[in-house]
Order: sequence, then structure tokens, then C-alpha cells
Amino acid sequence: LQITKKQCCWSGALRLGFTSKDPSRINPDTLPKYACPDLVSQSGFWAKALPEEFANEGNIIAFWVDKKGRVFYRVNDSAAMLFFSGVRTAEPLWALIDVYGLTRGVQLLDSEIIPPDCLRPRSFTAIRRPSLRRDTEDTRLSVSLCDLNLQEDTFHVTATTCPIPQNSLNSQHSHLLPSQLESDLRFHHLRGPHVKILDDQTVARLEHAREERTLVFTSRPLRINETIFVKINKSNAVRTGTLSYGVTSCDPGTLRPSDLPYNPESLVDRKEFWAICRVVVPLQSGDILGFMVNSDGELHLSHNGAGIGMQVCADCSQPLWMFFVLHGAIMQIRLLG
Repeated sequence: LQITKKQCCWSGALRLGFTSKDPSRINPDTLPKYACPDLVSQSGFWAKALPEEFANEGNIIAFWVDKKGRVFYRVNDSAAMLFFSGVRTAEPLWALIDVYGLTRGVQLLDSEIIPPDCLRPRSFTAIRRPSLRRDTEDTRLSVSLCDLNLQEDTFHVTATTCPIPQNSLNSQHSHLLPSQLESDLRFHHLRGPHVKILDDQTVARLEHAREERTLVFTSRPLRINETIFVKINKSNAVRTGTLSYGVTSCDPGTLRPSDLPYNPESLVDRKEFWAICRVVVPLQSGDILGFMVNSDGELHLSHNGAGIGMQVCADCSQPLWMFFVLHGAIMQIRLLG
């Protein structure tokens, strides 16, 4: 199939897979909103998101399943890559295509029997074609379940400045915060084993140099149009990396520390809604970040009073907790309110 139309300002892209359910026997009203993770949680459905960097308009995507239930895909004339496995091949299969996120239109072109010499997959890192190279400026990690119910060709993004006063970047500006801040916001007691919660659960600090499992959550869900202020308490210019953040519909109170992965990107494979990004601007000690989810599900970011704009869109039809991942140069953060 060919990607015929792409839209900007979304995250996530085309979902591809297979189903053993005859589509002619499926009631359209019973189909869930999302293929991943909703539909694939049902028996007889298998799908996964195409990486965003491969979802460019005009790209031709081929995907197939082998006798062992392994699904491969190929972009244009690149080598075949292993997508996922576990498909039951003992019964007939139909292709499953979810036009989602950045992908606005696709066209079915043709089909063929894939020869055996195409079944040897290569990893993403083996690809060297310039057209398939990940943009080094793309700091977004991953996202799932983004739906703003927008009409055709009417999508516009307006950068929103969160209510933090403008100030210099000399990091000495905590007194310039709004005069009234809610003081009920804390970090949740659930945390990764390599981070410590201090100062009445308002400070998160790296405890190990390994920094693999440093997830922390807010103690309660966000309110719509509420701005969360976070201060960079301690940074290390010698180290590389920045703060990651996101929102989730998963109540951290239902999780165990062992549920928190080494790679936070893998959270988007869970059944709940998870969206994760990185702060795109350089950070130093004393900087203040503002995070706000509006009624359209747009998560906006500000840095020292300057609005950076929408970073990701979220499913705000359900409660959303915010989470942060400390790594690299960011060694300690404080929830201000």
C-alpha cells in the first residue's frame, strides 16, 4: 500500500497487522476506537504501529506474515524488517490497516507472494538509506491513542503560553511564578528504584548513576487547563540527555515497582493510554517548566515563561496522570504546584 496523505502536528502513524476474523462478519459498531491497544487485546487480532519516520507521504509499504507467524515489512526498496510475531497462521488471515495519527490516507496497490530471500529481516539500525534515516532533531520518543476528532483540512495549532511570567534564563526566577499555586500536588509514592522522593514528596532525585528506572508520577490526575510547574533543581552539564515527560490514563496506584520498565518507551505497548516526549530545549539548574493539557487534549509546554507550544495530544476523555523520567543531565526536579 502507498501512503497518499500525511498530516502534521500529530504523533503516531499507520497501524498494520492481520486478523483471523472475517471482516464481513464483523459489526462495524463493535469495532473499538483504536487498533492498538484496544483491538489487539481481543483474540484473533494482531497489529503494531509503523515507526513515524517511515510514514512519509508517497512511501510504499509492503507487509506480510510467514508460516511461523512472524510479520515483516518493507518501506520502498529497503530490506525487509521484522515487525512482530505471534500471529496464528493455521486459519485464513485478512490484512488489518488502521489509518491513524500522521497518516491521513492510504491506497492499496497490489499483492504478491514474497520470495524466501526476502524473509531475512534487518534491524532499524542497519538501514542507511537517507530517506529512511531518523531525523536527529526529532526528540519525540513515542505516543499512542491520539484522537482530537478533527475535520478534514481544518487542523490548526496555536501555541499557548502557560501563565508563567517572562523572565531571563539566569535560573533565578522562582519568585516570578504566579502568586497563587495549588499546594496539593505531590509525587506519587510509586517510583522507579533508581530515583528517590524527598521533601514531602515534592522532589525527585537520581540515586544511581545507571539511571535506567527513574519514573515518577503525580499523586493525582491533572485537571483540564491546569498548569503544572516543575523546577530543575539540579543538572550536570558534563552529562548528556534531558528530561522526559508524559501523560497516562494508568493510575500509578495500580502498578508495582516491578511494572516500571528500563525503557520507558515500552510503556506505550500497555493497554492504557501512554504518551511520552522529551523536553526539546536545553535545560539548566533553576529553569522552570510549565505543562498544561487543554480541553482538546493538547499538551502544551513552556520554558521559563516562554510558550513552546503543543508537544503531543492526549486522550483527555479519561483521567490523566503526569509522569517524568530523570536521565542524563537532569538529576533532580521539584514539583512547585
